[in-house]
Amino acid sequence: MTMIDWNALHFLRPAVLWALLALPVIAALWAWRRRRRSGWQQAVDAHLLPHLLVAGGRGGCAGLILLLCGVVLAVLALAGPSWRQVSQPLWQSPSPLVLALDLSSRITATDLPPSRLLQARAKLATLLRERQGGEVALLAYADDAFTVAPLTADMANIALYLDALGPDVMPRDGQRADRAIEAAVKLLQQSGARGGDILLLTDQADADAMRAAASASAQGIHVSVLGLGTAAGAAYRADNGQIAQARLDAASLRAVAGAGGGAYAAVASDDGDLRSLRVLTPRAGAGDSREGQGRAWRDEGFWLLPPLLLIALLAFRRRALLGLVLVCASLPMALPSTAHAAEGQGTLWKRPDQVQQAQIAAGVDAYRRGDFSAAQAQFEGVDTDAGWYNLGNALARQGQYDAAIDAYDRALAKHPGMPDAVANRAAVDAARKRRPPPSSSSDPGKPQPGQGKPSPGQGQPQEAGGKPGKPDPGARSQAGKAGTPADPRNADPAAQQQADAAQRERMRQALQRQPPPGDGPQGDARAGAQTAEQREQRQAVEAWMRRVPDDPGALLRAKFQLENERRKQEGR
Repeated sequence: MTMIDWNALHFLRPAVLWALLALPVIAALWAWRRRRRSGWQQAVDAHLLPHLLVAGGRGGCAGLILLLCGVVLAVLALAGPSWRQVSQPLWQSPSPLVLALDLSSRITATDLPPSRLLQARAKLATLLRERQGGEVALLAYADDAFTVAPLTADMANIALYLDALGPDVMPRDGQRADRAIEAAVKLLQQSGARGGDILLLTDQADADAMRAAASASAQGIHVSVLGLGTAAGAAYRADNGQIAQARLDAASLRAVAGAGGGAYAAVASDDGDLRSLRVLTPRAGAGDSREGQGRAWRDEGFWLLPPLLLIALLAFRRRALLGLVLVCASLPMALPSTAHAAEGQGTLWKRPDQVQQAQIAAGVDAYRRGDFSAAQAQFEGVDTDAGWYNLGNALARQGQYDAAIDAYDRALAKHPGMPDAVANRAAVDAARKRRPPPSSSSDPGKPQPGQGKPSPGQGQPQEAGGKPGKPDPGARSQAGKAGTPADPRNADPAAQQQADAAQRERMRQALQRQPPPGDGPQGDARAGAQTAEQREQRQAVEAWMRRVPDDPGALLRAKFQLENERRKQEGR
């Protein structure tokens, strides 16, 4: 039995003790009621009173004592008596980080050999590899800012896009750092984070960027800057074809960092610049704390509940003792069943939002196992933005592109502008449009039809392990690497012909390496199970899939272009 440390005894909610002042009022009301009952003695003959009045019972002094004791016990229990501390796990997510990379034409300058762009990619890869926890998002900006990857704890998913970053994916050239800061602030606010960090990677900034950084700092968001380039600078070719000089303007970048409450550092060959900016270790924001153990006073008021319940039981007129025996006898049977119900996973003890969260969690588990049909069954009953979004992912993995796009549209109807849904819808729509037309030709030099099934990594949404739906609770996801063909407008005709010829030769060699249907027992089984037309169609599908290039940059280019057109229509 726990011994009470009287020296440490105190009340967690001492203001409740003021309720004890009601005890005299209760006693006065009780006495007034007793005097009112005594009025019968004046109206009824004395020899009839014993037969009309009930002796003792709840109207006697014993009843008053029980009532006062019950009130005292209830008030003490509500006040929260405590005399010992217990360990308590403490955790709150660290401050998120948004990376904003300048992809204007100035990024191609070579004053940081081999180029600023390659140095920036390498620096971002180092940051994503060495950062110790926390969510990270990636923005790219030139004349406007676009989301490459929303906030996620899966650094590997962000790293997939690094090699595709370049000025060619941006709709228009420019250097609007202020819009990048504003877009980063919006991302952090949408995630529900209290504060956060923004890291700007560029070579110069203007007064608008300083005002945007000051506005972010006023909202509890720190803006730091990593300078790309050197003071001497180097020549680069602008978007209009002219040759210009790009130099590092460290003074303007320091001013932005100062206005944003952050730090400035020039890019270095090691990770010293990242350490000086303190982006490798997530910052603890206001009210944040790291995972660990704390100490908290334990509320011991529950020890007063059994005597309080006993007093309440004795307040009944008749058969109080029998009721007490029945209650005590039922406790051993009731407690195990109650514990079982509390530990169970049924829906009886859960709110509707908890039931939906459990369905999403089960669907995410099935999705990660590759059981997409089971994941679909779990997501279909969840009428939230996260539920429809994850349902779209499961349908896309099964090749049901039209249904997947409809699910993404339902998610966007509930959460307009949801970055994950927008990105994955674009990837699935691109995969749907890449389906080859039906044909019976078996010429390996021509694209051939199939069943519309995408090869792994092409047009498929990739699940990225976080709370879908911050959107929550499931897994945060980014668009997978869609195999969007390269833009023919930017291709050289002679080089394109050579690439097509080489691709046809590779397809011919790949088909020749396949064993004939009659080689070995497996070949015999295939030959017996497939007709010549089916075998021809299968080979055509495989040849078509090998022909589609894997170009993440084309996906980003198409995504940014669509977003740019949408902003134009909205008058932004």
